[in-house]
Amino acid sequence: MTLVQRYRWVYKPLVWLACLAPLLLILAAAFGLPGVSLTADPVRETVHRLGRTALNLLLITLCVTPLKDLLHAPQLLRLRRLLGLFAFSYALLHFVAFAALDLRLDWGRIGAELVKRPYILVGFTALLALLPLAATSTQRMMRRLGRRWVKLHRLIYPIALLGVWHFWWQTKADLTQPLLYSAALTVLLAYRIGKLRRTTSMSAPATAPGKT
Repeated sequence: MTLVQRYRWVYKPLVWLACLAPLLLILAAAFGLPGVSLTADPVRETVHRLGRTALNLLLITLCVTPLKDLLHAPQLLRLRRLLGLFAFSYALLHFVAFAALDLRLDWGRIGAELVKRPYILVGFTALLALLPLAATSTQRMMRRLGRRWVKLHRLIYPIALLGVWHFWWQTKADLTQPLLYSAALTVLLAYRIGKLRRTTSMSAPATAPGKT
């Protein structure tokens, strides 16, 4: 089996199953299937699970490039776009669940919550920033935008920062998970900055030696 065939028939289906699993568990609990539950507050738990999954997938998407470099496996880049689209989908579902299940699509209340609770505004800003990334994720848009596509998709880093900030700000008691997310994002940002510096130094023209 060639690399392209393994990607199409093995890796890609496995990523689909792994990314769909959290949503399927939520749906199974919602339909009352035995062995799964959404705790005593199913609406709140549904909203939080969707949000955490979106944040997890954002960070996993950022892990693809370091793993590609460390493992010398450029084929991993084929999975990055799929993971990013799932991250956007869960972020959108997170907001829709909050607006529909918690606030009953009362747009007046939704607007008031955005003003009253700044952490919701931070999360909503991250969702809006994800929209152009999702909209330009096709091969056609990559070719059309060229180098601008790369610059646009670097928004994933500030978006991840907003996501971690949103999660941290809404956590009122145990900060263990926000600290772990912050540490993971810090490592990923440090790796990215280091790689940019190395690339810049390698591409910079050599300085001519001074005359003596």
